[in-house]
Amino acid sequence: MKEDSDSRKFDLQRRFIDYAVRIIRLSESLSKTQAGKHISLQILRSGTSPAPNYGEAQSAESKADFIHKLKIALKEMRETEVWLKMIAKSKLIQPAKNLILY
Repeated sequence: MKEDSDSRKFDLQRRFIDYAVRIIRLSESLSKTQAGKHISLQILRSGTSPAPNYGEAQSAESKADFIHKLKIALKEMRETEVWLKMIAKSKLIQPAKNLILY
């Protein structure tokens, strides 16, 4: 069966995985300085966790469990946003315009 553009646009699992892959690539590109290594590990943890948390939510045992798991994913994405802003402001990636902050 052919997917329509709306179903691909709102496929959160795929979008979370794509987001995680971009975070992995970003993490690998950070400098090997003490700060670069620290931020690399932190953003790798927070930026890759929303995808599996969303996957767990799909098997939630209740509506409350589903909401709880999605809130964890949101919390991790907010943390990742802070790390991205810190990377941009500290210019750990040159040029900082390579970071797309929505």
